[in-house]
Amino acid sequence: QVQLVESGGGLVQAGGSLRLSCAASGRTASDYALGWFRRAPGKEREFVATISRSGNITDYIDSVKGRFTISRDNAKSTMYLQIISLKPEDTAVYYCAARRSLILTRREDLVESWGQGTQVTVSS
Repeated sequence: QVQLVESGGGLVQAGGSLRLSCAASGRTASDYALGWFRRAPGKEREFVATISRSGNITDYIDSVKGRFTISRDNAKSTMYLQIISLKPEDTAVYYCAARRSLILTRREDLVESWGQGTQVTVSS
């Protein structure tokens, strides 16, 4: 399985921006669909966004459309999540996810590899 390591989280004021990164190793990153899930305090983990192996297909939950942009650089085996206009409700631990498929589904039970998570805290 591919190993995933997230970075880029932190404390940001509402309206600010962040870029999360997910570095993949151990396998060929381009063989894997990648994505982001998040777990907010007191809530279940939820799907946020996914990107296909080649990067030409993306999908987002409605609440982040227009504010989050997922991308990947297969030459660097790295995926990114650019976040703008952060809201307090975006506060969560963000997890990188991978599955050896064209694209991730929104079902976390089908995820094959998880990162350890990176905390994003948005202050109002």
